Amino acid sequence: MIGKLKVYLPGGVQDYLPDECYNKRKVEDKIRKFFFLSGYDEVETPVLEYFDVFAGVKTSIDQESMFKLVDPEGRILVLRPDITMPIARMVGTKLKDCTLPLRLSYLGNVYRYGEIQICKQREVAQAGLELLGVDSPEADAEVIAMAIQMFLDLGLKEFQIDIGQVEFFREIINETGISEESVEDIRRLIDQKDMLSLERLLGELPIPDDTKNLLYTLPQLYGDGSILDEAMEISRNAGAQAAIENIHQVYRILKDYGFKRYISFDLGMVQSFDFYTGIIFRGITRGLGYPLCGGGRYDMLVSEFGHDLPATGFAVGIKRLLIAMEQQGCLEEIPPVDILITSAETDRGEAYRYMQQLKKEGKRVEMFLPSKSAKEPVVYARQKGIPQLVNICGSDIVQYNVD
Repeated sequence: MIGKLKVYLPGGVQDYLPDECYNKRKVEDKIRKFFFLSGYDEVETPVLEYFDVFAGVKTSIDQESMFKLVDPEGRILVLRPDITMPIARMVGTKLKDCTLPLRLSYLGNVYRYGEIQICKQREVAQAGLELLGVDSPEADAEVIAMAIQMFLDLGLKEFQIDIGQVEFFREIINETGISEESVEDIRRLIDQKDMLSLERLLGELPIPDDTKNLLYTLPQLYGDGSILDEAMEISRNAGAQAAIENIHQVYRILKDYGFKRYISFDLGMVQSFDFYTGIIFRGITRGLGYPLCGGGRYDMLVSEFGHDLPATGFAVGIKRLLIAMEQQGCLEEIPPVDILITSAETDRGEAYRYMQQLKKEGKRVEMFLPSKSAKEPVVYARQKGIPQLVNICGSDIVQYNVD
């Protein structure tokens, strides 16, 4: 008797059937090639890491969302919930003496235990890159440009990159002197653009009116380049103004690259406030309720592993990317097999050698095997959409077009 769960998958994971798996691999191969041609060397980290790699570091990853297990020595392990952190470990311990800047890329799965929703899986295929060793607008612009060019190379046309700067919020909120708990409440409401709750909370806190007004305005500072001018005008904090100038510098570079049409700004984007240290961004597209990609500057992370090194990067969810590409007509069908080969038993050796020759020429080839659903080669070829049938008979090669 089959167990009740034997024919089911756990929540939050999926099988990839041939069509989807074909497109998934094709997308991953294109991304891998694009990263490589852009000077990013691929690295790979283990799926299993010590819990300590992620513990005590302020990130957007809730420790309760990690899949944990215990090794025979009693040490806590986790299925990696993120790949940036393991790369920071790798850089801090094994790549200290590399020439800077260090450009690294990756493709792999991450695992997070949480609420299961569309596009929020427990096993997530990701691709990403990290640019380490340079703290400059040019580095931030390069990473954002890499995300834009990646989407364009994959055929996406309808997307945009929202850019923010966490230091703008940090400089403003640091002037208030309020508790960390209140800061987190304000940050969360700004990020969620919950204007009603934000207004109520700000009214209860001992914050100067002009600062309250600025904080209340943050979720509305969303749009084109004019938003930056408005933010510069209403903020009198030198640090906050420096953050806006930093965005201006990055924006100028991206405009030089020809990417102005893909850029918008969101100064109310303050997620992962304790992790990021400057420019942050996310890629969005219509019809998808979650970001395609996310990233930014995280200058403090590598120092957690003994090496003080500025860094910036981004990650893209492959499943979300596939959904967006399907919506925009960018996916392909699996190409049919080109040739079906048949032969008598006495000629199977010659048939096999001929099949290998065709494969070397780039042909997709099958050897016919009779089955219950298709006992004749022509029937099978028609069912599979194979256009050509080849029969090997001694030294003769007889070709047929399948109608």
